[in-house]
Amino acid sequence: MARRQQLTMGTGLAAGQSTPVDWQGGEGMLSVGAVAWNGGSVKLQQMAPDGNYYTLQNYATTTPIGLTANGTANFRAPAGKLSLLIAAASGVSGWVIGDPANAAG
Repeated sequence: MARRQQLTMGTGLAAGQSTPVDWQGGEGMLSVGAVAWNGGSVKLQQMAPDGNYYTLQNYATTTPIGLTANGTANFRAPAGKLSLLIAAASGVSGWVIGDPANAAG
């Protein structure tokens, strides 16, 4: 049985950039919930070679991931550091879960 990577992006987070986590690469799902959205958003970002974070896109689209309510988004990203960029929302909790087809079990 294939294993899937599951990473906690953070729990109870406030506005700002979350602490980065190491992503093994491949397809995954972002799951986010907030206590209060306050008209804000949560973006899934990856650190580029230049050291800056850039917003990932929803898988197979050109639409950047920017959740404005509790929900999920599918993505594909190479191995590297992932982080959440939170604007206005509070009490944010997020996880990234890898597609089991990505990893040998």
